[in-house]
Amino acid sequence: MALSDIKAKRLTTAASLAVGPARIRQVQVLVGAGGAGRLTITDGSGGETLLDVDFAVSDSHSVRIPDNGIRAQNDVLVTAATNLTAFTIFYS
Repeated sequence: MALSDIKAKRLTTAASLAVGPARIRQVQVLVGAGGAGRLTITDGSGGETLLDVDFAVSDSHSVRIPDNGIRAQNDVLVTAATNLTAFTIFYS
């Protein structure tokens, strides 16, 4: 397996990472006090749902993606960031 540099982008709202094709390696989230959180990531606009995770209220969570990560063929697009204060997506 070839090694690649891991990069990260921090967001505070649903948005595109604007990095083109990438592999999601890990996600770190901070959930607000207003209720449970949810993060949904798709493969670009209108693409397949790649990750859809619910989180407990008022906590930080780390989701490590095993093996080679989740491949986005087009771009990593966060389509829902419900009650998340901030989140960081690690990708290569």
